[in-house]
Amino acid sequence: MNTISIKPELISWARERAGFEIDELLKPFPKLVEWENGDSSPTLKQLEKLAKRLWAPLGYFFLSAPPEEKLPIPDFRSVHDTPIQHPSPNLLETVFSMQRRQAWYRDFIIEEGAEPLPFVGSATLRNKPSEIAKSMRSTLGITAGWAKSAPTWADALDSLRFNMEQAGIIAVWNGVVGNNPWRILDVEEFRGFVLPDSYAPLVFVNNADAKAAQMFTLAHELAHVWIGSAGC
Repeated sequence: MNTISIKPELISWARERAGFEIDELLKPFPKLVEWENGDSSPTLKQLEKLAKRLWAPLGYFFLSAPPEEKLPIPDFRSVHDTPIQHPSPNLLETVFSMQRRQAWYRDFIIEEGAEPLPFVGSATLRNKPSEIAKSMRSTLGITAGWAKSAPTWADALDSLRFNMEQAGIIAVWNGVVGNNPWRILDVEEFRGFVLPDSYAPLVFVNNADAKAAQMFTLAHELAHVWIGSAGC
């Protein structure tokens, strides 16, 4: 069989990027240790299978060095509120997917005659938090203490999500990558993020998180919509 000449460090990088230990992959790839040591090389078919398992573009394995992957937005709300130095494939794919959804919807509503949303970027860090909260409640059609009337956190989240969408905000809840139940979004890595836009702001909440935590994340991300900045 014809093997593919690639740099061993690219295989190690792709495995570590996906969060796998070597032992976890030896059954489907018994020669993985040899590939990473440079003692042998995979065939194209084996490389394609490995790329799919590691959620890595096949082209990455033909680079001269591992690529430096950067998040397209500054930071995220994580459990410890620490910057993400090496984003996982799950996080990267989720952000890129949401960017594509936002771009499609933005183009669609502009063609339909939509106007910019006045509340996006309407506040600054100089505004008092109470002023921003009041503006948010007014736009979303809720009153102070509204969540107390909801039977559960899930009900409160559903109600707020409906109001957000009525106001023109794309609200997305998901705990996995796309529809893949095997690729669970790690709450330790991120709890949510926002993609501000004057026509189609998008808020993403990690549905793998606790419901109460999701509410806090949602409020946090909505504040970013009003300030008009991307991030956690």
